[in-house]
This record gives sequence, structure tokens and C-alpha cells, in this order.
Amino acid sequence: MIEPTGLLGGESVYCINKNQLADAVRMAEEDPVSAPRIGEVLAHAEAHLTRNERAALAFVLIERLRTSDN
Repeated sequence: MIEPTGLLGGESVYCINKNQLADAVRMAEEDPVSAPRIGEVLAHAEAHLTRNERAALAFVLIERLRTSDN
């Protein structure tokens, strides 16, 4: 088993644009098509993953988005 590492806090690697974050929150909360889909995934993650695991998931998603071609 991998020893858990605290993923909250520490030195910054990437900046998060406040406007992009606001747009993402709006999409997740208000978009008639995306909000229910995103909400379902978030509810599942929050019910089944620890806080540290959710942080790991967020970082991995950001990295995969950053390095993928599509």
C-alpha cells in the first residue's frame, strides 16, 4: 500500500485562473446539461473517496487535461 501524502497546501505548481474557476463552478451548478452529469460524478467521489483521495483525483485530472491532445 502506498503511504498517503498530504496533498492540501504546500508550494504551488500551477495557477488557477479565477475566471476559469468561476466558469467551471457555474457549469457544474447551473448548466442544464453538464450540471447533473458533473453533480453525479462529484456526489459519487465525495461518497466513496477520502478528502486526500479527492485531492489526488483533482490533481490527476488537471495533469491529464494539461498533457492530453483532446
